[in-house]
Amino acid sequence: MRRAIYAGTFDPVTFGHVDVAERAASVCERLTVAVAANPGKTPMFELEERLELARTSLAHLKNVDVEPFDGLLVDWARARNITLLIRGLRAFSDFEYEFQMALTNRKLAPDIETMFLMPNEDFSYISSSMVREIASLGGAVEQFVPPLVAVVLKTKLGPRQAARGGENGMPEMRME
Repeated sequence: MRRAIYAGTFDPVTFGHVDVAERAASVCERLTVAVAANPGKTPMFELEERLELARTSLAHLKNVDVEPFDGLLVDWARARNITLLIRGLRAFSDFEYEFQMALTNRKLAPDIETMFLMPNEDFSYISSSMVREIASLGGAVEQFVPPLVAVVLKTKLGPRQAARGGENGMPEMRME
């Protein structure tokens, strides 16, 4: 057993993220969920908000801690003597990007290995960007994210977004 890092933007954390973290935590001694500052993206949630949502969503996993990170992940891992990176693969469409990243990381740090984990098929289609879009259109996101995340999304987007929902709280399809 060894220590591992599961890194991402987690904007916001979804049940797919939680599932991958649970799987990773079951095969390693200690898992660090590394929440990326990621200055190249414009996240919906500030870094501190994403950290808190991840900590709350993963609190049931006793061998998991959540930390912020910035810079090259392999450098961050080396500084902590961590030699295993966990990456989640939802669908085949993720594979090319993740494969390129894993090979690049291997060139940068041959001593650090990448392990791909697939979430439960019930969560394999969920992405943070899809959750943000559904929430922004007033749709119900409770089936995709932990309870606190759903509440914070509604609070952040305001009541006008919640009023936009169609049947069953899902956004209506509009042709414009």
